[in-house]
Amino acid sequence: MYSARERLAQKQWIEELERAADELELSDDIRSTAVDLFLSDVPETDRSKRAVVASSLYAAALIGSDGRTQGAVADAVDVSRLSIQSRWKEQLEAAGLDAPGW
Repeated sequence: MYSARERLAQKQWIEELERAADELELSDDIRSTAVDLFLSDVPETDRSKRAVVASSLYAAALIGSDGRTQGAVADAVDVSRLSIQSRWKEQLEAAGLDAPGW
């Protein structure tokens, strides 16, 4: 779990996540799940945070049964699709969820 201090420290990245969620027209539940996933897996370097924002959004959309493609999420966050592909499964598993086998 993360603290309120962590949420405040990552305000810039949460705002980026919210901006991308607006562009993708994601529900409030999916946004909340994406923020939780992001804050549970914040990387040390700012360089990696954009990719984790993207994988958090993609994983949250899967959890919320919203069929967003990796490409659509990658475009909204301005990362490569590979950035999402290489992170989302382990992010789900780290959150205690089973990643689909496909």
